[in-house]
Amino acid sequence: MKVIFMGTPLFALSSLEQIIKAKHQILAVVTQTNKPKGRGQKISLPPVKIFSDSKNIKTFQPEKLKDKELIFALSSMSPDIIVVAAYGKILPEEILKIPKFGCINVHASLLPKYRGAAPVAWSIINGERKTGVTIMQMDEGLDTGDILLQKETKILDDDTEASLKERLSIIGAKALTEVLEILERGGTLDKRVQDNNLANFAPIIKKEFSVIDWNKSASEIHNLIRGFNPWPGARTFLNGKLLKIHKSKAQNINLNEEKSVNSWHSLESAATGTILRLDPLLVKCSVGVIEILQLQLEGKRKMSYKEFLRGNNIKVLTKLGSAD
Repeated sequence: MKVIFMGTPLFALSSLEQIIKAKHQILAVVTQTNKPKGRGQKISLPPVKIFSDSKNIKTFQPEKLKDKELIFALSSMSPDIIVVAAYGKILPEEILKIPKFGCINVHASLLPKYRGAAPVAWSIINGERKTGVTIMQMDEGLDTGDILLQKETKILDDDTEASLKERLSIIGAKALTEVLEILERGGTLDKRVQDNNLANFAPIIKKEFSVIDWNKSASEIHNLIRGFNPWPGARTFLNGKLLKIHKSKAQNINLNEEKSVNSWHSLESAATGTILRLDPLLVKCSVGVIEILQLQLEGKRKMSYKEFLRGNNIKVLTKLGSAD
């Protein structure tokens, strides 16, 4: 099939590579513009742009998708289909109606759940036990088109946003080529209209979402830490300094029943967010405790809790929380 591919981040690369491997013809790639990144705000190329350049694929980086020159260029290529994987913008009608088979999207959730920009992170944060990938026929709405194919996977207890997204990118690439094969041979897909009553929204991640509320349960906080790994990192404060927690475990210890008095300190009266033990590094939550495995103090690198304790004079009953 003659394919125009639209995608931007690492998640999209598996789909692009799989399309090429399946011997489909990539007419062009459309990706977002280069953006400043990191503390130095150095201009960074999208991963899809780097890959397409390495393969000498014609690449467009439009500021706006309604650009007349872009629409004319894409239309003149007469694509059979446009494949979208984490491009980052809603496609206008002018592009949707160009290909013979329309535009299809590789979306990292089991639609209609988790429509929007960050489905992987929010599925973890909300404690889902499974997720998957949906290949969807695109329309002008936000992930509202008909479902063409879905593949499921379990969300593991130690999955982070990064690890789960990597797995979903591979699952999605395989599902995509399955759909392309069916369309190419003239087969039919069992399209399903989404039930809007079951839909929820997965908004773009913002730093303010990642502040830890120690009044929540250990499992909820553990999910938050996993969902915001690698970015922006779940955050709290230690003695007025920003502290990011990158890896953790949730332990559902009933502190009121804990009898090892010599090992624990003021369990019943301690406020949530209080460090109860240093090795392992345990923090009190409303229900259970969080074991901190990897963390990062403001201005420092990521490190294990043991490295952290060697370089910082932290005491039991120190409270994590606000910046004040």
